[in-house]
Amino acid sequence: MTNSRVLLPGADVGDGRPVTLGVMGGGQLGRMFVQAAQAMGFATAVLDPDADSPAGLISHHHIRSAYDDPAGLAELARLSDAITTEFENVPAQALATLAAQRPVAPAADCVAIAQDRLTEKAHFVRSASTGGVMPAPHAGIENAAQLAAVPDELLPGILKTARMGYDGKGQVRVKTRTELADAWGQLGQVPCVLEKLMPLRAECSVLVARGADGQCVSYPVQKNTHHDGILAITEVHDNAIDPTLARRAQAATQAIAAQMGYVGVLCVEYFIVDDGQGGLDLVVNEMAPRPHNSGHYTQNACDISQFEAQVRALSGLPLRKPVQHSPALMINLLGDLWFDANGVRAQSSEQPVTPPWAEVLALPGAHLHLYGKRSARHGRKMGHLNITGANIAAVRDSAARALALLGLPALDA
Repeated sequence: MTNSRVLLPGADVGDGRPVTLGVMGGGQLGRMFVQAAQAMGFATAVLDPDADSPAGLISHHHIRSAYDDPAGLAELARLSDAITTEFENVPAQALATLAAQRPVAPAADCVAIAQDRLTEKAHFVRSASTGGVMPAPHAGIENAAQLAAVPDELLPGILKTARMGYDGKGQVRVKTRTELADAWGQLGQVPCVLEKLMPLRAECSVLVARGADGQCVSYPVQKNTHHDGILAITEVHDNAIDPTLARRAQAATQAIAAQMGYVGVLCVEYFIVDDGQGGLDLVVNEMAPRPHNSGHYTQNACDISQFEAQVRALSGLPLRKPVQHSPALMINLLGDLWFDANGVRAQSSEQPVTPPWAEVLALPGAHLHLYGKRSARHGRKMGHLNITGANIAAVRDSAARALALLGLPALDA
């Protein structure tokens, strides 16, 4: 069901009920969507099985059920006037079920593309003919015959599970055919994709928001630094990425969205690689059919955050091009900080140590966003710190001081 009408904030849809936006998933991305929707005057409903889910704790309605539970889906459809998702691993069939009753964005078939790396790469190849960017050379491995047929030129490479891989999970680097066979066995011989290792120089991502009418707007290109497969730093300013590559990445992301008739906020990640001729080139890596960690800086550095853009796309409100008004840097805050912040290492048997937020927030341009999770764990995403300023030198100075206070690795030069 497409959203052919605009849902107005604060409007009464009958029986005194306000317009309500629903979201599948109650994690931090759902929480920030709920906060943006409520700030604009919408009521919200969250479906998530966890009673302590960050989004469920602050939403008008929290439906505690499995994502494929018919009764839970029926209740979400009853309460909501339009529905989105906060993560790509929600069952696509559940979104299709909801779409028979309410507008759903992004659509189930778009989410299904992002759930399977082989399908996703095939989509990237199709999009390349209309302004997209090609993925790295790759091959699918679903059986022993395909394993044996892998071309030699794909080694060394990275073997990735086709489904359910995220934050570096479900990935193994391989150099030889023996290592490849062993890695496939370690991953349970599930369908996988082998990608050729590329001469990586940097990583970046692009956020776009696209409406049901086809209007598409792009945010600036984000330069990303990962540690152990998890996003650590995002930096966004005029000199972060070569301008020619940035324009290509924005155009490619819009082509990827248009190719599948996407509605909502979409993030596409790219590798910046050596082109073999002394220059740089782009390779598309993967996409997320939702707001993204690398877009969190938009909450404090842009006039429209990625979450407000998600609300606008879902409700049919105008998608005005976002404007970045301040250079910005985002620091991802993992649960490890509660055990090793400011040089204070808590033992595994001890209680977590609260990081020195007062000192951090005394820094110029510091904006703390914590997700309301009740307990810190190693590797768990607990929040992020946005730093803005009049110029990138001031931003990096505050960021360097924040990283030192938190005991995190220093910024790259």
